[in-house]
Amino acid sequence: MSEVRRLGTVSLTGLAEVLGVSEMTVRRDIESLATEGLIEKVRGGATMPRAANERTDITFATQARNMTAEKRSIAKRAATLVVPGMAVGLAGGSTLWALAQELRGIPELTIVTNSIPVADVFARPDRADEPYTQTVVLTGGVRTPSDAMVGPVAVRSLGSLHCDLVFIGVSGVDIQAGLTTVNLLEAETNRAFVAAGRETTVLADSSKWGAVGLTTIAELHEVDRLIMDDGIDETAQRTLRAHVRELWIVEQDEAGARGEALDDVAGRAG
Repeated sequence: MSEVRRLGTVSLTGLAEVLGVSEMTVRRDIESLATEGLIEKVRGGATMPRAANERTDITFATQARNMTAEKRSIAKRAATLVVPGMAVGLAGGSTLWALAQELRGIPELTIVTNSIPVADVFARPDRADEPYTQTVVLTGGVRTPSDAMVGPVAVRSLGSLHCDLVFIGVSGVDIQAGLTTVNLLEAETNRAFVAAGRETTVLADSSKWGAVGLTTIAELHEVDRLIMDDGIDETAQRTLRAHVRELWIVEQDEAGARGEALDDVAGRAG
């Protein structure tokens, strides 16, 4: 119970490791606690009851203040996949916003996004010597606390689009539950992003390992690439490599000069 309260969501694997017991033991305890209404059972783990769990769907500004160095490292590595002329899908979230910062200098990109902060990054430049980036913003639907537009309108729009690369963020990465989020409509929209992309890359800092959100976006093997920072240990890395097509582990020093901190910019955006 203390782990659930501390993390919001927990996985069977993570709890078994922390408590030093079998996953079967953890599963029985989860069943018992869920029956009492103390936690809510989800695929591959448990979470706080629905009303309490809603607080995990936090604002964009709050997201951007967490794990800033790791997110910048991940974004820099992810940006190496993008070349001029591509159509690139960017879902919502602070790690995707960090990636947008890295992509701003690449010319002739078409950016497909449902994220208001990401769209702001690609606003038409004031200076003639800056590259012009065409931006497609998926409008309509429900606005999440992280300032992403989700729901049927965004899903329908994505159904007619084709991206060279798609990048999505997640609330949790777990062997059994897969790639998860706490928002049902966001999961539906992110699945549409995956379907619209020739390749899909997931960006997740190490705090997402072992966390399980309310609903699954995709199984680990269903995406082309997972990029994480080196905050996860070698055992976890070996486990992930057995389930994903490509796992890229990024050292934090790859971020180079920190420059303007993500939380400073997020504070102004908020």
